[in-house]
Amino acid sequence: MSGYDRRLVEHLLPAVWDVEAAYGIRNPQAPDADMPKGTVDKKSAGTLFAHLADIRRGWTTAPLSLGERRTLFMHFALDWDDMRIAAREAVTDRAVRYRLERGVGKLASHLNGCEYIDGYDDLEITV
Repeated sequence: MSGYDRRLVEHLLPAVWDVEAAYGIRNPQAPDADMPKGTVDKKSAGTLFAHLADIRRGWTTAPLSLGERRTLFMHFALDWDDMRIAAREAVTDRAVRYRLERGVGKLASHLNGCEYIDGYDDLEITV
């Protein structure tokens, strides 16, 4: 099983709403195209499509608040900047960044099967 971190979740989120976005997503475990042929870690080489399926399923099942869902959608699906989202939601841009931070953290911890605790670095593993 490959763990989901904040960077990977942010990398995959646009594919939740745009199926063609998957064509632009590069597998982080794949070697650079201009590198000579080498060995590939077979255990992690084919995880991209599993990650895409997981992120889509996680979006529907993660315990996100309505404000976090709306902010994540506007940021990752519509590609709006913080100021535009803040104006639309009638909140400060700091509140937008907070919602993004919590939303991505909650989604990553949900995909990892962990309980989210405020501050993504302090995850409590549920058994």
